[in-house]
Amino acid sequence: MSITINGSGTIGGVSVGGLPDGIVDTDMLASAAVEQAKIASGVVGTGPAFHAYNNSGDVSISVNSFSKVTLNAESYDTNNCFDTSNYRFTPNVAGYYQFTSRVSVGGSSMSRALATLAKNGTMFIYGNDIPTNVYGTVCDGLIYLNGTTDYVELYIYITATNPQFGGGIGNTFLQGFLARAA
Repeated sequence: MSITINGSGTIGGVSVGGLPDGIVDTDMLASAAVEQAKIASGVVGTGPAFHAYNNSGDVSISVNSFSKVTLNAESYDTNNCFDTSNYRFTPNVAGYYQFTSRVSVGGSSMSRALATLAKNGTMFIYGNDIPTNVYGTVCDGLIYLNGTTDYVELYIYITATNPQFGGGIGNTFLQGFLARAA
């Protein structure tokens, strides 16, 4: 669209103080000029995304109880929202977050392994409950987080002798991203 300014102080026949919808387009905006808060509801924009993993090697845990998975390293964390000392994700943008996780498990005579996602310290989404000796369990889900105080952590429950979960970037991890802003 071409806009001309005439001698009467108007743009395209419209006074400057009352531009109709559609006059300003993306070519007129400076790069990175629109903040997440100014993007329409339901548009993702540049929300947080992260991939955290266990870089400690095998970690022994208690049998028949939920243990928080230590995720002490990151591949990426676009908004610095994952805390590698408390092993939790606390986003700075309210919205619906998609999470994917995997916990590499082990132990003698293992009969059960269950990964879960906890919201604010309460088990929220339960993953696949593996009843046999396998190498890993997964948990995925969509969770609403308020962008200030809500947080998500990964837990594991194992029934075995000497239960443990493994380390490594592809073995035990939690990753997530803003799927839709609130």
